[in-house]
Amino acid sequence: MFKKWLKLELSAVLLAATVTIFNSCKDKSNVVVNEIALNNESSLKKLPKKQLSEEFKAYWYAGEAEITSYKLEQARYGEMREGTAVLIYVTEPFLALKQTKADKNNPDNIPVLKLNSTKKYLTGIYPYSIMNSSFYPVYDNSHAIKLSFSSQEWCGQTYSQLNNRDKFEVMSHSYFENEADSEMLLEKNILENELWNKLRINPNGLPIGTKKVIPSLEYIRLSHKELKAYDAELTLNSDEQFSTYEISYPALKRSIKISFNVNFPHEIKGWTETYESGYGDNKKVLTSRATKIKSIKSPYWQKNSNQFLPLRDSLGL
Repeated sequence: MFKKWLKLELSAVLLAATVTIFNSCKDKSNVVVNEIALNNESSLKKLPKKQLSEEFKAYWYAGEAEITSYKLEQARYGEMREGTAVLIYVTEPFLALKQTKADKNNPDNIPVLKLNSTKKYLTGIYPYSIMNSSFYPVYDNSHAIKLSFSSQEWCGQTYSQLNNRDKFEVMSHSYFENEADSEMLLEKNILENELWNKLRINPNGLPIGTKKVIPSLEYIRLSHKELKAYDAELTLNSDEQFSTYEISYPALKRSIKISFNVNFPHEIKGWTETYESGYGDNKKVLTSRATKIKSIKSPYWQKNSNQFLPLRDSLGL
């Protein structure tokens, strides 16, 4: 009887010790993760802030988004497709720790210029729907805090997200076997996606020369290329009215040219993207092109009633 009681006591002690050790390790792990996130949040908030002009504040803090529609000629599978693209720029408060839009105003929020870009086009019988989002500090003092990309078509859908923490943390999900679910860390380099935000804030500060650049999440996913920084040639040319910013990747045989207004608020009038499209014998170098249709400023989130449907007609959508 005594032996049974002793065994039970020892078992209880061992179980308690195991649970204590497990919880202790778990708590320490959470502490480390939280400390890393808090350190990153603190470092983002302490970065020097560039002065915002009154012109910038009047345009971007008027409680409206800038919505611009484009006629799209998109290369896909070695052929040109017709469609539409939309760029939606808007400022909003952002939480560095959670890396989401802030629901409330507080001193820890980081003001960002957000870009949501969409593309819609047909490939034969089935449609493509693509969206990119980039969240870039209005003070132009760090890399984008977050990027995301999603693509939907009848074969399936893909999603990728990049978070700016101690390093770039990337997660990706796809219906393709070789790209199904993955996570990786990248050293910090220029992000192609963030340059679309930066040129609206400080085009004179755009990087020039030979640089390491991480291509757009859209290009990487749709071309099935390795996500990493590539050597790129960056140039900025201007005349009296428009500037053209070019990003060229020799190793990828790809280049992007973004044309925008020299004067504030530096509206984007269009862009081209040249690269190899298609597979096998159908592969050829093609140039996608977006040409501006119309631009409006609107608090679109307040206009979800059917009475506002004519606004889409005004955008040519």
